[in-house]
Amino acid sequence: MDSSNQLSDQRNKRRRLRFILQIAISAALGGFLFGYDTAVINGAVGAIGTAFTVSKETLGFAVASALLGSALGAFTAGWLSDRIGRRNSMLVAALMFLVGSLGSALAPTITILILWRVVGGLAVGFASVLAPAYIAEISPASMRGQLGSLQQLAIVIGIFLALLFDYVIVLFTSDQNPVSVIGPLAAWRWMFMSEIIPAALYAVLVIGIPESPRYLVQKGLTQRAKAVIEKTLHEPADQVIARIQSSLVNTHQGKLSELFDRHTILLPIIWTGVMLAIFQQFVGINVIFYYSSVLWQAVGFSAKDSLIVTVITSITNVVTTFIAIAFIDRLGRKPLLLAGSVVMAVNLGVMSWAFAGAPLVNGSPHLAGAGAIVALIAANLFVFAFGFSWGPVMWVMLGEMFNNRIRAVAIGLCAMVNWIANFLISDTFPGLLERSGPALAYGLYATAAAISFFLVLFFVRETKGKELEEMA
Repeated sequence: MDSSNQLSDQRNKRRRLRFILQIAISAALGGFLFGYDTAVINGAVGAIGTAFTVSKETLGFAVASALLGSALGAFTAGWLSDRIGRRNSMLVAALMFLVGSLGSALAPTITILILWRVVGGLAVGFASVLAPAYIAEISPASMRGQLGSLQQLAIVIGIFLALLFDYVIVLFTSDQNPVSVIGPLAAWRWMFMSEIIPAALYAVLVIGIPESPRYLVQKGLTQRAKAVIEKTLHEPADQVIARIQSSLVNTHQGKLSELFDRHTILLPIIWTGVMLAIFQQFVGINVIFYYSSVLWQAVGFSAKDSLIVTVITSITNVVTTFIAIAFIDRLGRKPLLLAGSVVMAVNLGVMSWAFAGAPLVNGSPHLAGAGAIVALIAANLFVFAFGFSWGPVMWVMLGEMFNNRIRAVAIGLCAMVNWIANFLISDTFPGLLERSGPALAYGLYATAAAISFFLVLFFVRETKGKELEEMA
């Protein structure tokens, strides 16, 4: 009898694990589109400038415009998901991904392109809030770090496939130029069009997942919540529901006003989340993924070779994320962040040094020989460090560090700040590159990485293994 009970428990455990993985992966597909949408423009940047004959400042704004939409989407996603639910909000995001990619592909002017990029950005902002919140709310505490890291894994796979498709599409042109036409459209337009398939798949998968049990309890739908909890957690459902209800006393839905404090403007825990969101971008990671093909061309690489280098860098980003998945629930969040800050600061400093010492050709630094190898190794080590630390860990922490009452709106505020910081870095980089060269830019990013170490050391509290209801 005991052995049969053990076998039954093992079967139930495996069934529960499969179900959790299925719904976590479905939700994380929003992260895939997050990465795909933000990176797909990388291979199209130069072609857009040529096709519409725009200045570098306008081109920089066209690239960064999606980030403004992302900031707005992130800010409103928490509010919307507290009213119509996490799952329904993810469906809204899927539809915006669809129309944004189609509109960008067919845009007749740079202004229309920017407008559709903003729509796609809204979807990215939604995904950046909804996936970590949803995954945190359906995951057992012992697996929450690993499952939350699926969001970042999906993001980096999205980035990799976007850059890979950019490269493959260019290979189909007669002269390996994204301005050239393939069938009825220019190659760069096919880059945007390729996003339609994963966006449609995301919509289909989201329809098949359950609503967050914590949202259901918040709305008084305890029987539906109980059914989800029984499929995802080992604890008795009534016990979990009672704990959630206790954490929601006197509050039925999250309000933005709850994030503020009379003396410190924002609550201390919100300040910590905001600073994590800012410094994740101030290290300059997205300069690598938005502008790397242009950057490597600027220092002497061909268009084809620069795209190959960018794809290699994105593969590094995917591989290193598995390190975070393996160790985040063993070592904890804080050690990974600290280690990442150190390695990023060192390698960004090396990149700054390499570009500062490069000889000038036509007024721009030209890397060759050992200098080029050093810069490439340092760039990939920087991406490696970001991939096992600040990339996944920040999103995991934002998903779990806030209490049930304010989680959605708090993540929304932090994600909005993250996208604004992303916009500032992305929008200023082309002008900084033109006026001062890459050495100054990477020096500034190295400084931000060094500051991030002390932010984590003194202000970040470990969340490994804690129940969401224990969060302050």
